[in-house]
Amino acid sequence: MNEAASGGPLAGMKVLEAGGIGPGPFAAMLLAEMGADVVRFDRPGQSADDHHGMGRGKRSIALDLKSEAGRGAALTLIDRADALIEGFRPGVMERLGLGPEVALERNPRLAYGRMTGWGQEGPLAQAVGHDLNYIALSGLLHAMGRKGSPPAPPLNVVGDFGGGALYLVMGLLAAVLHARASGRGQVVDCAIVDGAASLGGLFRGLRAEGVWSEGREDNLLDGGAPFYDVYECAEGGFVSVAAVEPGFYAVLRERLGLDGDERFDGQYDRRAWPEQKAALTALFLTRTREDWCAALEGSEACFAPVLSFAEAPGHPHNRARGVFAEGAVAWPAAAPRFSATPGAASAASPTPGADGEAVLRDWLG
Repeated sequence: MNEAASGGPLAGMKVLEAGGIGPGPFAAMLLAEMGADVVRFDRPGQSADDHHGMGRGKRSIALDLKSEAGRGAALTLIDRADALIEGFRPGVMERLGLGPEVALERNPRLAYGRMTGWGQEGPLAQAVGHDLNYIALSGLLHAMGRKGSPPAPPLNVVGDFGGGALYLVMGLLAAVLHARASGRGQVVDCAIVDGAASLGGLFRGLRAEGVWSEGREDNLLDGGAPFYDVYECAEGGFVSVAAVEPGFYAVLRERLGLDGDERFDGQYDRRAWPEQKAALTALFLTRTREDWCAALEGSEACFAPVLSFAEAPGHPHNRARGVFAEGAVAWPAAAPRFSATPGAASAASPTPGADGEAVLRDWLG
């Protein structure tokens, strides 16, 4: 059995992954890191590069799902699975003869996870799209970016991986727990637009209370507040400050030499924010990022340097915790961490189709 599936809190759980890019494979990878035995259906001749590192910890079996033999093999594995993840457009798995009605009739305890952008029904269910489109429709994208500029794309972590993959993992684990207690499986319809809307619940609550505006860079947590923002330093580089609470704000003022500056007395006075922001912008430009780290890092000023992908693995805190694995590629370690049943983040992705015999032997006996 593969290294990642040999331990962890999900040891013994069998998961199938069929089709999809981004959130589906990422969700399956997270399950593998927690110990599940994840078997991916790959097309015969598929390139390992197609999965962009998200095959780590999984095993692969080559199946042509459009052929009778491939469909039969997939159904045999579905009979033994605890969960299945598919990321096709609505209706594709049904046309392949592998839809939830067929799968749940054969395996009534199956948690059948469906990962899409728009969901299984609705006017846009068959429309193409990507992360940016889904978070645009959820209301989140409109709030991101600087004042006077268009909304800023936040990579694809908010939709694909936050509103998509993490909600799929949560939904599948809930469905597996329910199936083990009741004997009844079910379909988990995970749409990125649903998950992204759910992630935005806090801000809808703040808006309903009248303390969040629709303007970008105009609020407490969107860069509007001078004590919650990113600043450029001398000689390039950036730092982040997030001293939201008054006690932490007091430490920030003291560390920056602003205790006696009356301009900073009104932390939550929005009328003072533009002047405070301008003063902090000028101040941070007077010293390098390394200088500010020496003055602020580790204090209660709520401070951290803004690190690049290349820099992050070398930071002392990340090195001490093992946040990234050492090697040719600094892959993130498994998260979260379990005290009794630690998971594992494998550095290896399977060669498509290489594990077919081992999977059939392990799953079918």
